[in-house]
Amino acid sequence: MYLNKAFIFGNLTRDPELKALPSGTKVTEFAIATNRSYKDPNGVVKDETQFHNVVVFGRQAETSAQYLKKGQGVLIEGRIQTRSWDDTNGGGKKYRTEIIAESVQFGPKSSGSGAPQGAPQGMTGEHAPGVASKPGLDTIDYGDANINLDDIPF
Repeated sequence: MYLNKAFIFGNLTRDPELKALPSGTKVTEFAIATNRSYKDPNGVVKDETQFHNVVVFGRQAETSAQYLKKGQGVLIEGRIQTRSWDDTNGGGKKYRTEIIAESVQFGPKSSGSGAPQGAPQGMTGEHAPGVASKPGLDTIDYGDANINLDDIPF
């Protein structure tokens, strides 16, 4: 048995482009940037960015084109496919590797209100239950609870 499965999470590099096939099926294309950091043999931290072409068909293509915007995070699950064609300008054979999306999950949009991601509007700082009152920190305020590390079961 063979497996062709890809999972990528990254940010859109441009707004999606919605098109239609002659059959009427909707197709959306966009690119996603992913990055990784690593240390080279000399101990210097290097950053590497990869760009992935994504193609979405059907109803997901319509919703992706409608709601996704450049810079937004997105999780794609799909399969890798390479297609080829002859260049009309005499440039020989051209190749393009794409991820054909089977599932598209939209990442969070910035609310612009300064609220932490996932916090309801109007529930920031000291007014939000369980959220630390220091701005900009994604921590939980446990109050005066004395936590013993030996009590944690894992």
